[in-house]
Amino acid sequence: MFGMDEAEIVARLRAAGSVFAEDEASILLGSAPTPDELETKLVRRVAGEPLEVVVGWAEFCGQRILVDPGVFVPRVRTGVLVREGLRGLEPGSVVVDLCCGTGAVAVALAARLPGLELYAADIEPVAVACARRNVEPLGGTVLAGDLLDALPTTLRGRVDLLVVNAPYVPTDAIALMPPEARDHEPRVALDGGTDGVDLHRRVSAAAGDWLAPGGRLLVETSVRQAALTAAAFRGGGLVPRAVRDEDLDGTAVVGGRGVGGA
Repeated sequence: MFGMDEAEIVARLRAAGSVFAEDEASILLGSAPTPDELETKLVRRVAGEPLEVVVGWAEFCGQRILVDPGVFVPRVRTGVLVREGLRGLEPGSVVVDLCCGTGAVAVALAARLPGLELYAADIEPVAVACARRNVEPLGGTVLAGDLLDALPTTLRGRVDLLVVNAPYVPTDAIALMPPEARDHEPRVALDGGTDGVDLHRRVSAAAGDWLAPGGRLLVETSVRQAALTAAAFRGGGLVPRAVRDEDLDGTAVVGGRGVGGA
């Protein structure tokens, strides 16, 4: 049908270093209506472009998220933000997905709990445009700006959940990342500063003014950096609690003004 069979596609992907060649071959076959389009997409993937960018979507928490070139690709581990974020929310809760990238976290939360007052924000124009395609059809609002500066002042003191997937890769470690991330995702979505938690400190310092009574700040981090992220929360007057999801290999810190991170 396509001029090449699945075994040939798998072989080319394996030769390029793909660990999940069979799964990727199946996705590529399903995304290409013609032999020429399949070849074009296969060449792009073999050259190192993220599969999600090549096919234009990523699966995240059971949702199909549109992914544009130059936007941070949703990771499975970020599902920890969805699982933990849902705790205590109800229809009408105000949720802000900060450093939203594609808006994947906002989409997944809305899919599980309709009726949220939903906002997403990012500093990258390409990410903002992509997030609008994902979030606005659900009734959410997507904003452009630097961290909390992106938010309208009408949200001050009203946010029930401020969920953040800010970059947390230490600057010197970016060179060690897989090429598909290092070469195809924006530096601003990867670089977390010297120890990886610069943006965690900035968000934590300002978050208290935006949280509603009982509101929570929820930030993805790593096992190695969780203590630093928790220290950033304490520096902002929040009580932190570390969260670990072994199934997803995801780590986060959640905090609020109340004891135990609300």
